[in-house]
Amino acid sequence: MKLFMAYIIIVNIVGFVLMGVDKKRAIRGAWRIPEATLFGVALLGGALGCTLGMRYFRHKTKHWYFKYGMPFIFVAECVLFFWLYELLQ
Repeated sequence: MKLFMAYIIIVNIVGFVLMGVDKKRAIRGAWRIPEATLFGVALLGGALGCTLGMRYFRHKTKHWYFKYGMPFIFVAECVLFFWLYELLQ
């Protein structure tokens, strides 16, 4: 369980940082992080970090699929994690 929690914390930090890096690159006009990568990190458990990064950096908040997709993935992950926790107890 501790290993799983460490994984979740790390992947959420990665999601948060990726949003910040992509925002900085967008401002500079540099090569961007693909949206599929951002959603991939969210689907691997980092939806909370990505959502918080969106809000903190004010990035991707006008795209409906990010605005509603990331929080939806987060809620789905919470339900899934709670279900798995109950199943394994």
